[in-house]
Amino acid sequence: LLLLLLAPWGPRVSGALRWPVPYRRFDYRPKTDPYCQARYTFCPTGSAIPVMKEEDVIEVYRLQAPVWEFKYGDLLGHLKIMHDAVGFKSSLTGKNYTMEWYELFQLGNCTFPHLRPGMDAPFWCNQGAACFYEGIDDAHWKANGTLVLVTTISGTMFNEMAQWVKYDNETGIYYETWTVQASPDKKSTVWFDSYECSKFILRTYQKLADLGAVFKKIQTNYTSIILFSGEPIYLGNETSIFGPQGNKTLAAAIRDFYNPFKPHQSVREFFVDLFKIIDHVILNHQFYLFYNLEYWFLPMKSPYLKIIYEEVPLPVGSKASFGV
Repeated sequence: LLLLLLAPWGPRVSGALRWPVPYRRFDYRPKTDPYCQARYTFCPTGSAIPVMKEEDVIEVYRLQAPVWEFKYGDLLGHLKIMHDAVGFKSSLTGKNYTMEWYELFQLGNCTFPHLRPGMDAPFWCNQGAACFYEGIDDAHWKANGTLVLVTTISGTMFNEMAQWVKYDNETGIYYETWTVQASPDKKSTVWFDSYECSKFILRTYQKLADLGAVFKKIQTNYTSIILFSGEPIYLGNETSIFGPQGNKTLAAAIRDFYNPFKPHQSVREFFVDLFKIIDHVILNHQFYLFYNLEYWFLPMKSPYLKIIYEEVPLPVGSKASFGV
């Protein structure tokens, strides 16, 4: 049955693919649909990135704390589920600033869609963006996480970084939760790479290094949520699957897969749907991934999912500008 479902769209020829599939950038950021609502306001105190004086010396800080630390303290820190940001301190003005990248509608909405009545295709509330604001909440980052100086830069370098942030923010608009790879081995093939808060910080550090920043030799670790899969099978986009000429059987299979991930109203509903998720992912080795506005089938493999807290060294500069 599975082969019959997938046959009309693929699989693509392996030689025509680049692994990992490159993250797609866009020409503009679309308006958000009023249906998409966040429990917590995105970037409530955000401000424009200031223009620094060229002669300024700016300290750059690595910031890390458990996800939702403001609500649950260090609870998620025990699972190494961490959120990353970067801090700046101007020597001329003494002002501090924080810059981070996160979901407009919270993580759940970026990871799984809504199945809305009267709509055949799953409906996604998924955007991520950079947030810049004055001040560094020392208590937030120090209490259960990290606040450490990693480098110093000039005002000129900061201003050039700010221009890159504008480009990065306007073109990289969708949050991608999952890293998908072939096995837990460090040298295994990565099919898809995530695009989330830590990746923004890593891109920012690399941009600064390319501009001439020299980073301290300290250990830096980041959280990744990894799915393990055989070679992914391309299925198509929303129109080719759910449109008038689409495959209704495949469309129903995708909707059926996403249905158990909906918000739950009762404990009983949660456990019933948890069993359905286990049945899909572990017992039947199935996962449907939405990446770059396209659907892929992942033939899941043991250990299926893993949260890792892995070291990624601070960067060394290169002649080529990163990301532009």
